[in-house]
Amino acid sequence: MDISSMQKYVKQFSEEKGFHVNTTHTRTLYLVTEVGELAKEILSISFNPSEEKVSLVKENIGLEMYDVIYNVLDLANRLEIDVENACRKKMEINKHRIWYE
Repeated sequence: MDISSMQKYVKQFSEEKGFHVNTTHTRTLYLVTEVGELAKEILSISFNPSEEKVSLVKENIGLEMYDVIYNVLDLANRLEIDVENACRKKMEINKHRIWYE
């Protein structure tokens, strides 16, 4: 699924489930919470990098990544930002940017 389609899906899903009543501030807090949950999953394998542990946690990491993306797309919808267009613009900026370490 491309970003544009996913953003449309998030808008429709949010309306269907009644999530559209949340404020932008609330959705931002949800985003921060989901980033924390993603970090927690990643750190759990950083401290115990056994193959078995990594295998078990990778699925959870993917699910938490989805939650982060969902919240970003929901915020974009609320703020009337076309994420696909924003990505294109930022990729062009980055193409010409000088990176320092």
